[in-house]
Amino acid sequence: MKKAEKILKIKRWDIVIVGGGPAGLAAALQAHTRGIENILVIERDIHLGGILQQCIHNGFGLHHFKEELTGPEYAQRFIDEIEGKIDYLLDAMVVDLDLQEHDFQGVDDSENLREKIKKVSVMSPELGYQVFETRSLILATGCRERTRGALLIPGTRPAGIFTAGSVQRFVNIEGYLPGKKAVILGSGDIGLIMARRLTLEGIDVKLICEIMPYSSGLTRNIVQCVENFNIPIKYNHTISQIHGRHRVEGVSVCEVDAERRIKPETEFFVECDTLLLSVGLIPENEISLSSGILMDPMTSGPLINESMASSIEGVFACGNAVHVHDLVDFVSEEGIKAGDAAADYIASMKNGKKESEALRIPIRAGSRVRYVVPQFLDTKKKNIKLFFRVTEEIKNCYINIESHTEQLRSLKKRIVKPGEMLQVELSPEQLLKVQGDLTVSIDLAQEVMD
Repeated sequence: MKKAEKILKIKRWDIVIVGGGPAGLAAALQAHTRGIENILVIERDIHLGGILQQCIHNGFGLHHFKEELTGPEYAQRFIDEIEGKIDYLLDAMVVDLDLQEHDFQGVDDSENLREKIKKVSVMSPELGYQVFETRSLILATGCRERTRGALLIPGTRPAGIFTAGSVQRFVNIEGYLPGKKAVILGSGDIGLIMARRLTLEGIDVKLICEIMPYSSGLTRNIVQCVENFNIPIKYNHTISQIHGRHRVEGVSVCEVDAERRIKPETEFFVECDTLLLSVGLIPENEISLSSGILMDPMTSGPLINESMASSIEGVFACGNAVHVHDLVDFVSEEGIKAGDAAADYIASMKNGKKESEALRIPIRAGSRVRYVVPQFLDTKKKNIKLFFRVTEEIKNCYINIESHTEQLRSLKKRIVKPGEMLQVELSPEQLLKVQGDLTVSIDLAQEVMD
């Protein structure tokens, strides 16, 4: 109870971080490195590390740590760093954010500074209901899986239907197997990884169905998890019916046309007792939606600038809460940016300096680009990275970044895929050419030649 008592004694935090996964931990460590001591990380699970704790396969850390780690090993590197330095509260759920402008006198009587304070309402078995006050807030809430309810698959509601992530937890942490014969709908990375994991545990993975003509996962996972284990995968196919009353007994699979409509004449039956859904991830932003933060309908995450700042002053967002990433290394990179930006914000508050007027240059998705993050540019004085996804698989193309008629950068690509996030870096010299909106587009080779 000593840790809880210490947390309750602190009336106002410099930074509260919602989420103790790789983004939140990276943000906390970076802010601490910058000299911010008064930091609280709130995590709803019973341990820090987020989803990484159930990802026992390797392949993490090649960018950030320059070595290959498993998910728990990657998470533990950060956990070891924060122990004894940063306060955290586990098994705690943030139920409300009050981000309206609340003016308070400085805590120190000698201060004449008036601060805009945020309020974070938290429920925890240890502390009950508490409202924490904070000068700055970082949202690192991660993402969640789409469920069967979002797919509208006809059939009964038997046992044996799981999201791929829930099965990953059952197998890797709880030690349970979901069944004996499995079908996987969707080729997201978690589904591909679990196809291999179930095969290694002796489960017969009958089929992976993907409604698109290409995988939504990384190429390396297609090769290492599917092709290397001879697991059948059918593109342009989906599940048209789930069979079974008490337990899944099988599924009907159909080919789809170019408009993704089922072709009934192609239907065939696959016997199974388990169905895994790997049909996409969605940023976890329910509390952000209700707090007035402006959101991007394409990413389902907050609108941010190059420093991970949201539309509300002093509130930052990072990692999968902003948009779904392929690699945890990039999640940590965004957490570091958010930690830096929050530290700068705290310093400006304590020094009584107002931040300079924002540029607010919109960054837009052009032809064949689904979305771009960040959505706004507020400085031209430092290198920035643009992350984006394409709408379809395209070969022999160019990534073009333009501001009106001024081309800032053009990169030739042999192939781009929706399942692999792209990134382009712009230098201050290139940003000085920005006049108005900045647009990221994918152009075909013949269009460039014309």
